[in-house]
Amino acid sequence: MESYTIGQAARLLGVSVDTARRWADADRFPTRREGTRRMVDGPDLAAFCVEAAQEAADGEDAPYTSARNAFPGIVTAVKLGTVDAQVEIQAGPHRIVSLLTREAVEELGLEVGARAVARVKSTSVFIDRA
Repeated sequence: MESYTIGQAARLLGVSVDTARRWADADRFPTRREGTRRMVDGPDLAAFCVEAAQEAADGEDAPYTSARNAFPGIVTAVKLGTVDAQVEIQAGPHRIVSLLTREAVEELGLEVGARAVARVKSTSVFIDRA
């Protein structure tokens, strides 16, 4: 069974180490000691990730959609072409790049610093073991 330090758990959750420690201290997920390090077992962290994502989704006024993979973040770059555009979003530790029409970017008012949600629905998703 894989285990994670609080720092590794924080990076996977997309929060600061202090936030992860506070959550652990509040018993939101269990930890154990290995010497001087606090460790989180992989299955416990996975269960907490699902719970935290559900809590976040319940608190949002999300549109009805069949896309289940939503990455809320902030627009970090917009490159406009004549017809097309490239938009980059930083969603926690994830950098997401999307190609869409210039018209869509303008209608949505996407600009650097704007909040946005990248929704991914694909028949080809590749997963690598980290």
